[in-house]
Amino acid sequence: MSDKRRPPESEQQPSITMSDDDKRSVGEMSSGSAKVVHEVVRLQGDEELSRPLQSLILSGFAAGVAISASLLVEASLHMHLPKAEWADLVVFLGYPVGFIIVILGKLQLFTESTVTAVLPLATHPTFRNLRRLLRLWIAVFVANMAGTMFVAFLIARCIVVRPDQLVAAIEVSTPIMAHDWLTTLLLATPAGFLIASIAWTLPNARGSEFWVILIVTYAIALGGFSHVVAGSAEAWLLMLTGQATIAATCGFILPALLGNLIGGTGLFAVVAHGQVRNEIETGT
Repeated sequence: MSDKRRPPESEQQPSITMSDDDKRSVGEMSSGSAKVVHEVVRLQGDEELSRPLQSLILSGFAAGVAISASLLVEASLHMHLPKAEWADLVVFLGYPVGFIIVILGKLQLFTESTVTAVLPLATHPTFRNLRRLLRLWIAVFVANMAGTMFVAFLIARCIVVRPDQLVAAIEVSTPIMAHDWLTTLLLATPAGFLIASIAWTLPNARGSEFWVILIVTYAIALGGFSHVVAGSAEAWLLMLTGQATIAATCGFILPALLGNLIGGTGLFAVVAHGQVRNEIETGT
């Protein structure tokens, strides 16, 4: 029979024949274990949950404004490209811009908190943590929506863009209204999962944070997945320019919100916590 017991402690350490410098190099080059990453993300989430309400609102509003840069860059690229099948592949390169600003700038983005702020509750399921989570989610989501609506208003009134840029922004935004409620929800689920994966991946990124965010968010744009915050900038713009009704706008935002929650919390956060739950409880 095979021995399924844990290996001796000595087998889990660098070889005794290695010098102290080599052992330190091994430690520096090793990626954090799943348990270590879980703890890093949990502590980040606990810090977010403890922030004053005013800080959450202002940071969330700033995130909504900043993520709208994705729409502006996509519209600018769209203006300068010919009508060709490959053009969208270049236009989609503008989509990560807002996410890079928001995530590297440590601003409060609702879809990031679907994993970071959930882990403290998953680890310590108390009513206090549940109240803190709901407080953060409501404050950040409303602030994100206010930020994207503010920028959409500035674009719609041509305050921060030229008329030709407004036309391009509307053309870039129009496809999000092509789906029904259920399709939007289904497309939002992988987007929520992918954004949550960024928060989980960054602790081991080791200087590659920019590329992690770029690749994952480009994949969201490439797949046509629905992100509630970035997509809301487009939805508000279509509503404010008369291209969509209030009902159609809510018909995008609400299912996108639900889908992002399912993907980020229901799938990623639960799986990420579940894989290390026994190790946390037993201390192994």
